[in-house]
Amino acid sequence: QVQLVESGGDSVQTGGSLRLSCAASGYFSRYYFMGWFRQPDGKGREGVAGAFSDGKTSVADSLKGRVTVSQDNANHTLYLQINNLKPEDAGIYYCAYCSGEYCRFNAGAMDYWGKGTLVTISS
Repeated sequence: QVQLVESGGDSVQTGGSLRLSCAASGYFSRYYFMGWFRQPDGKGREGVAGAFSDGKTSVADSLKGRVTVSQDNANHTLYLQINNLKPEDAGIYYCAYCSGEYCRFNAGAMDYWGKGTLVTISS
């Protein structure tokens, strides 16, 4: 079992920046993937960025250049930095965890989910 708690969601103006954190606790496998997914109001869940246990990271193509994902392995914390925020970045941001060697950056592959943190964008 892995528990995930997101924090950092806020109301930010267009063009601003935000840093989200995901604190993980529980049992961690040797191989895993931790990722950020978001769900805009009335839309489906989409991948944002994530990091594998070997340190490799992955960012959604549409967000490259504005998003940075990093992890603190010692504290089992995943971070997401979003710059130049746009109205379409609004939504609930979820942290998720996949256990195993064959994890993929895909919502359907995740084993555990946090409850999410809300990001709103104001003009």
